[in-house]
Amino acid sequence: MTSRATIPPLLLFLFFICAAVAQVPTAYEILQEYDLPVGLLPTNVTVYTLNRETGEFHVNLGENCTFKNDGYEVKYKPMISGVIRKGKVTKLKGVSVKVMLFWVQIVAAIRDEGEVDFSVGMLKAGIDIEAFEESPQCGCGFNCVASEGKGKVSNILDWSM
Repeated sequence: MTSRATIPPLLLFLFFICAAVAQVPTAYEILQEYDLPVGLLPTNVTVYTLNRETGEFHVNLGENCTFKNDGYEVKYKPMISGVIRKGKVTKLKGVSVKVMLFWVQIVAAIRDEGEVDFSVGMLKAGIDIEAFEESPQCGCGFNCVASEGKGKVSNILDWSM
């Protein structure tokens, strides 16, 4: 009888541990919670940390991630960091875009009505938010998304001051 009495509490404990783990939101759910589209991150996020008080975050992709899409090339380092607030990511590190012949660091992504404005210092480019309904995949970007038309940016980025 002693062995039967110890099994249910152990099973109950394991159930609570599994339930607590299951309630941890994904990095993509965190983006949505902060009113940002999931397509700001590629599909291969392995783990992330978020300090909800300061907004500081770290995202681990496990490896470099690069893709081309309609006239631009984006590169994510294995570790991305920054500060997230409602509708914006600032102090961004680990994401760059090729502008003409040069790689430049994207330092902020800010939701502005129906667009996401990406800043690389003094230059910024706005892209329709619908282009980020799906997350890009390393290597093929948005062009490998199964649903036609979703997640595609149909024009070359217009970098302006």
